[in-house]
Amino acid sequence: MAVTNTAIVADGLRKSFGDVHAVNGISLEVPTGTVLGLLGVNGAGKTTIVRMLTTVLKPDAGHGIVNGLDVVEHAQSVRRSIGLAGQYAAVDENLTGRENLTLVGQLTHLSRAVARRRAVELLDQFQLSDAADRPARTYSGGMRRRLDLGAALVAHPPVLFLDEPTTGLDPASRLALWDVIENLVSDGTTVLLTTQYLEEADRLADNIVVINEGEIAAQGTVSQLKATLGDTVIELQLHNESEAEAAAVALRTTTSAGVIVRVTMASGPATLRDTLNALAAAGITPMHVALREPTLDDVFLDLTTRNLASGAAQ
Repeated sequence: MAVTNTAIVADGLRKSFGDVHAVNGISLEVPTGTVLGLLGVNGAGKTTIVRMLTTVLKPDAGHGIVNGLDVVEHAQSVRRSIGLAGQYAAVDENLTGRENLTLVGQLTHLSRAVARRRAVELLDQFQLSDAADRPARTYSGGMRRRLDLGAALVAHPPVLFLDEPTTGLDPASRLALWDVIENLVSDGTTVLLTTQYLEEADRLADNIVVINEGEIAAQGTVSQLKATLGDTVIELQLHNESEAEAAAVALRTTTSAGVIVRVTMASGPATLRDTLNALAAAGITPMHVALREPTLDDVFLDLTTRNLASGAAQ
């Protein structure tokens, strides 16, 4: 296996399904020992990118390199060097937790004794030892997720692909899984994480790539993406959604959701003054006005609104 400081490289990856361009020329890099967060709505192309980089799908064009290996030319070697946990826990419900992990170990060519020993280690790491000999069908959603992640780690892979790993989990289970991921990264594991939970990317990701309709809409660190919106966000709460829509029209450069309208404050107090004056001129009085720092939610909503507006203008 080649030694490199970049664990994952995508260079102009493209994939179409009929007339649908699922991934349209994506290029990205993930340094070794870091987390890259892929953000995007359903259908943005995140899972297709993961499937190409993990050899499940063959790219129509472009190249993918994982651990210095081309994902098409050296697919088997790539598969031996990665772990993959998909959107749904891929465990055998009729086997116990211990049996699931032991089976995965043997399928990855570990001896039975080593596979059993690794199963014990992972059951302990993921706090599943007490349920080790229960059928997986008796596990809660959070327990199945942890077991699935454990299965992806049986062979000590240096690179881990997590495709929306916390979808459907309760808040406590999500936090527990975040702790596990952080511990893996602190031990040197490289992670490519797709998610729709912005707070998840904010906490875990060193760098973020926002995918929209198969293309990169924005990328950078969390701080860099937030900085694109300015230092402050003005958040306005209106009386109803129709009033919020009217406020969005009056303010032009805004994002809105329900009865909340957000304005990025790039020029200090002047932006706040101009915002309130514009609303007054339109005969709109907000119920509440607050100032706060930008979040990834603001970045994501701004990009989504901008892309929708661009599409409507074409």
